Amino acid sequence: MLAWIPGPIRTPFVIALIAISTVVHTLPLFVVAFLKWLLPVRAARDFFAVLLVRLAESWIAVNAALVVHFTPTKIHVDGLEGLRNDGHYLVLANHQSWVDITVLQTVLNRRMPFLRFFLKSQLIWVPFLGLAWWALDFPFMKRYSRKQLAKRPELAGKDIESTRRACEKFKGMPVSVMNFVEGTRFTPAKHARQASPYRHLLKPKAGGVAFVLDAMGSALHSVVDVAIVYPAGIPTMLDLVSGRIPEVRVRVIERAIPEELLGISYENDSAARVRFQRWVNSMWIEKDAVITQLLDSPEVAGATATREAASG
Repeated sequence: MLAWIPGPIRTPFVIALIAISTVVHTLPLFVVAFLKWLLPVRAARDFFAVLLVRLAESWIAVNAALVVHFTPTKIHVDGLEGLRNDGHYLVLANHQSWVDITVLQTVLNRRMPFLRFFLKSQLIWVPFLGLAWWALDFPFMKRYSRKQLAKRPELAGKDIESTRRACEKFKGMPVSVMNFVEGTRFTPAKHARQASPYRHLLKPKAGGVAFVLDAMGSALHSVVDVAIVYPAGIPTMLDLVSGRIPEVRVRVIERAIPEELLGISYENDSAARVRFQRWVNSMWIEKDAVITQLLDSPEVAGATATREAASG
């Protein structure tokens, strides 16, 4: 544990190490991705796809180790029992900060298939990371505003179609598809604007969940429902690398997917849409209660501490 190093020295050092780790992992990742594209033989593509995931898991493990050893942050997590590395999961989590992604990767890395997030199409231009996400088959989504759709009605449904195409390639391999169901990060202002009925959450957007289930169908084993809590307040990434996050609490709950919700037409069947929304809302009611419990509890019983969680 090197958290004793003074912050003005430790913080830029950790940022530099994360940058070096990013370069060291993404450069070979780009090479492997090019070889995968160059060789259309199925066996070769499958081999390179596995190699890409191993590189990504190593990248995550190194970054998680840096947080563990250079900051006092403790991540407590419970509910990891039963997760499989060969499964097909839909991972749903509340969203408060970019730190959420680091937390999810830290506690779930190598305990379940590699997490893939739905990303805004503009993020492909982020240096190093954009190409890395593309190489790792992260789905890039292009959302259209009502104003754009009014001008170009032919764009209607394009985002749904891209969801289907992204999920189609996941059917033949172990995968964890990640979705922040609220659609945006939680803030008190957004919570008030929505008049959200939940104490700690924004209203869930069930449509995105429905599209993934529709695209992947029975290929998904279950939903992995994750609640993330920061008892000291919602942090930034700078807070994380600077060691200003004393504790993170995480609870993982694996849920069965009701068979009657598979294969429904969310857009065209109003009765099925209502049933699906009720299911998502029921998860959100329970998640809200779990977050309250995690915030109010002085300790997380049976939780796994940071060092073990990061080791995978």
